[in-house]
Amino acid sequence: MFDLQNILRNNIKNLVPYSSARDEFKGEASVYLDANENAFGSPLDKAYNRYPDPMQYRVKMRLSEIKGVPARNIFLGNGSDEAIDILFRAFCNPGVDNVILVPPTYGMYEVSANINDVETRKVPLTEDYQLNLEGISEAIDKNTKLIFICSPNNPTGNSIDRDDIETLLANFNGIVVVDEAYINFSRQKTFIQELTEYANLVVMQTLSKAWGLAGLRIGMAFASEEIIEVMNRVKPPYNINEASQELALKALQNTDLVNLWIKELLAERDKLVLKLKDFDFVLDIYPSDANFILVKTTDANGIYNFLVQHGIIVRNRTKVELCEGALRITIGTPDENQKLLETLQQYK
Repeated sequence: MFDLQNILRNNIKNLVPYSSARDEFKGEASVYLDANENAFGSPLDKAYNRYPDPMQYRVKMRLSEIKGVPARNIFLGNGSDEAIDILFRAFCNPGVDNVILVPPTYGMYEVSANINDVETRKVPLTEDYQLNLEGISEAIDKNTKLIFICSPNNPTGNSIDRDDIETLLANFNGIVVVDEAYINFSRQKTFIQELTEYANLVVMQTLSKAWGLAGLRIGMAFASEEIIEVMNRVKPPYNINEASQELALKALQNTDLVNLWIKELLAERDKLVLKLKDFDFVLDIYPSDANFILVKTTDANGIYNFLVQHGIIVRNRTKVELCEGALRITIGTPDENQKLLETLQQYK
């Protein structure tokens, strides 16, 4: 039976978070002399001399409307990478605990584990890029705190079988993290809808992909109120700056435009897949629920270097387990995709 207190680090249980000036006073005033800010303003067209809302209330309220989740179940981080790091720092004792990774997957899980001195136990996906539930079960012990699952998966592009993820949620006494960075491009429904069913579920999403806000660095985590409260205690007091909050709030009013872009991108993805299949050096193109495709080739290194020489950058994944000979290609604009195809026609 999952109990958050059983996996929370003792020092985090006893942690008294930093209390900022904006935590101690909430509301509006005419004179602010509490936070040692520069009262004269900023050397910019707009003043950013005041500290931002530490809990990003307005952004969370708008996300609550879009996602159908109460604001108290939302954590905002400096990219999803901050949410990943906070989960390690809150739940994993360095040098003692371990986490389960299922490669090939997003590389930051392992980097964050290494930074926090947490053992990673790798259970590779099957040949069709699905979970090896038996292998995961064998890898779990009393010190296993987190399981990371990227779905749709990066770099393979496919969605992970929903029933398999629910099997883990129902039987694992630690936290299952489902990273849905690419969910906007997928036919699968989000696991956010399952938050009330599984107390040990954390769902991560981002504004970097479909929303086109990678430069603002805003990641989202959705979880029980209890888990979100822990993450808010551990995070830095002002982890999302004022400019990012303002721009994100403005962007979140434009759902129709984002939905239009998603439809266009998916149409471009289908066109690109069809045309790439005509090249004799393309061996396979794996099914994708993301804004990229994984393409198995006869010579990934040669093709990658050839494209670089022509000013086109894709991701060479040939050294990644189960991705030998593969290139990961992000879907671009129609003009960018056409340039890619025309350049590949010159490859010998």
